[in-house]
Amino acid sequence: MALKVHPINFGNISLDSSGLVLFREPGKQVTIPVLGFLITGGKHPVLVDTGSRNVEQYAEFGMPYEVTPEMAIEYHLAQHELTMRDIRHIVHTHAHIDHVGMTDRFPMTTTVGITRRELEFAASGIMGPGMYTAAATKHLIDRLYTRGALRLYDIDGTYEEEVIPGVAVRLSGGHTPGSLSVLVETDEGIANISGDIAYNVKDQLIDPILDQASHEPTITANRAMSTLDEKRAIKRALATSRFLLPSHDAPALVSGGKVVGVMENAISNPHADVTKAASYTLLANL
Repeated sequence: MALKVHPINFGNISLDSSGLVLFREPGKQVTIPVLGFLITGGKHPVLVDTGSRNVEQYAEFGMPYEVTPEMAIEYHLAQHELTMRDIRHIVHTHAHIDHVGMTDRFPMTTTVGITRRELEFAASGIMGPGMYTAAATKHLIDRLYTRGALRLYDIDGTYEEEVIPGVAVRLSGGHTPGSLSVLVETDEGIANISGDIAYNVKDQLIDPILDQASHEPTITANRAMSTLDEKRAIKRALATSRFLLPSHDAPALVSGGKVVGVMENAISNPHADVTKAASYTLLANL
């Protein structure tokens, strides 16, 4: 059975536009999804990221956050006849507030994977409160001291580690020191679940608002890495993937190192399989 990837919309968050793409329309509020992804068709289902813990944690930052019943993780899993106990593996692209928030709701028999570098960074306090939370970081450390509950990836960019057959993780960096990409082998090429190396496909990759050179992505305004680190992470993802699946925008179809199509209707459709090129709207038709 071929591997498939399905989006999970955990919620919608509103924030300043310039917080996503550098210098883009400061003062304008935009709303973006908080996405995870469910990988099915393999030895075990794999969940990539778990969204945010609750609405209240965003209030102190003045960032409205919406969650509907259809965004509940139980609802999404039920669409695939799964429960939380059926998830044998969770992989975190990184440990920010909107990616690890509900991991503590899963049993300790679920193995949670994260790069060692990312856990170190989360616990270091370098970024202060907001991006990383005490509760989520503590839970990951609790898993570290529970046999089999946490897996630490030591990928350094020179090799990948397998999660299940057909699913591997690779260090991407760019966004945080320990950010990773989840690479899924599909019938039509590699689907790259890329986390936050890019937030907005149109303004960063299709029609970059700050860059004139060909194939040159515009950077985000939210990263712990250098500009060059972020550009390299984006370019590597585009160079080696057929499908680019960011955490806060619609899935993108890739060819020749460039985005050639998008799948807008996938964000809120838990049944969508984002690994079929025919389901994407080509840029020429937008």
